[in-house]
Amino acid sequence: MDALQAVAAESGAGERALAVATDVTDPASVEALFAQTARAFGRVDLLFNNAGVGAASVPLEDLALADWKRVVDTNLNGMFYCLQQAFRVMKAQDPRGGRIINNGSISAHAPRPNSIAYTATKHAVSGMTKAAALDGRKYDIAVGQIDIGNAQTDLAARMAKGVPQANGDIAAEPLMDVDIVGQSLLYMANLPLEANVLFHTVMATKMPFVGRG
Repeated sequence: MDALQAVAAESGAGERALAVATDVTDPASVEALFAQTARAFGRVDLLFNNAGVGAASVPLEDLALADWKRVVDTNLNGMFYCLQQAFRVMKAQDPRGGRIINNGSISAHAPRPNSIAYTATKHAVSGMTKAAALDGRKYDIAVGQIDIGNAQTDLAARMAKGVPQANGDIAAEPLMDVDIVGQSLLYMANLPLEANVLFHTVMATKMPFVGRG
C-alpha cells in the first residue's frame, strides 16, 4: 500500500487520486476495487488493464505447473475480472459507456524463447480484446489494446545487457523511453467514444521483431 500511496502522491492529482490495494487474481478483491472507485468518483470512464507477470525463462518441459498457473491467473484471469467489473459499472452509469485499454505485448504477436506461459496469455489477451470490443458496442464501451516492445523500465533493463534470440544467440536489444508509451496511452484514452484504436503497437524502432530478427 505504501508504494501505491507514493505513486498517488507523485501524480500530483491530490484528492483525485485514489489508491486501493487489489489482488487481481481474486475476483472479490477486484469487485471491491471497482465499487470503491465508483463510490469515490461516481463513475468509471477508463480502465487500463495493466497487471502482468512472467515466469522463469526455462525450457517448456521444465516449467513448473505452479508458475504456469500463476502467470495465467494474473495475465489472463486477472485481466478478465477487471474487464468484467468495468463492463458492469460502465453499462449502468449515466451517461453510460467508457474505454478499456488492455496491455498486450509484442509477445501477443511473436514469442521469445522459453516464454510459453507469458506468450500464451498475451495471445489470449488479443482474443479477449476483440471479443470485448464486440460485446461492448451495445453499451458504448470502447475496448482496445496496446502492445509495447522494449520500453525502458526496471523490468526491461535486462534487454540492454543481452537476452536470448530465436537463433540461440545472446544479443543486446535497443530500448525506448517509457514516456513514449505514456503518450500513446493518452492518445488512446482521450479519443471520443465514437472512435477506437483496436490495436496499437509502440516499440523500440530497432528491436528484433519485424522481419526475421
